[in-house]
Amino acid sequence: QVQLVESGGGLVQPGGSLRLSCAASGSIFRINAMGWYRQAPGKQREWVARSISGGTANYADSVKGRFTISRDNAKNTVYLQMNSLKPEDTAVYYCNAIITTIANIQGPNIHWGQGTQVTVSS
Repeated sequence: QVQLVESGGGLVQPGGSLRLSCAASGSIFRINAMGWYRQAPGKQREWVARSISGGTANYADSVKGRFTISRDNAKNTVYLQMNSLKPEDTAVYYCNAIITTIANIQGPNIHWGQGTQVTVSS
């Protein structure tokens, strides 16, 4: 099975920075895309950023210019560099990935990490 493990969350002051990491492991044939979502208390989960295997990156308007997504394909890892953090960025951040496994090459599936808490407060 495939597992996604997130790390890097924590408590930071407004204007501070954090770098989230998400490492995929298991019987991976190909990672088609990796990205990040977040969910604040009482709100719907929202898309934050996505990185396609070819290197294309996309961002939600709310984080453009502040967040940067990157991938290390050799390590099956995606990162989210979060700068100029605001209190409204407080949420549980979830890593997701579209992964083709060795057991089912023609059937890619969506996988989710367990989430990591990011709290921005003074």
